[in-house]
Amino acid sequence: MYAVTRKLPDFEKYELASQIRRASVSLTNNIAEGHGRYHYLEQLKFLFQARGSLQELIDDVNVCEDQQYLHKSEVVDLKNQAKEVQRLISGYARYLRNRKFGSSLRVSETAEEEEFLGEPAFHFNHSTI
Repeated sequence: MYAVTRKLPDFEKYELASQIRRASVSLTNNIAEGHGRYHYLEQLKFLFQARGSLQELIDDVNVCEDQQYLHKSEVVDLKNQAKEVQRLISGYARYLRNRKFGSSLRVSETAEEEEFLGEPAFHFNHSTI
């Protein structure tokens, strides 16, 4: 994502470029911090925060597309990479869940999956454990 920020116009250096850099670092920092936590719910909390940072990055890529800062092929490639990162984050969350509870609980990878399957996703909070 840092390479993307170098392609932006100079006037975006302290605005959009800064936001992209912060969100990309936040994504990896949250994964790392969650990995360093020993409590299951804390690990999930940081993974879901990382997923939120990923969504911020996708929105920033949409802005780059709308403003024609990036070629359409670059936008498609970045969005495909984002889908893969989301799949990996969700897979890691699933691994943590299975390690803690077995496969009896489920974590949806996307909101569309919840709607498609016609069942609510399991929402983690302190009262569920």
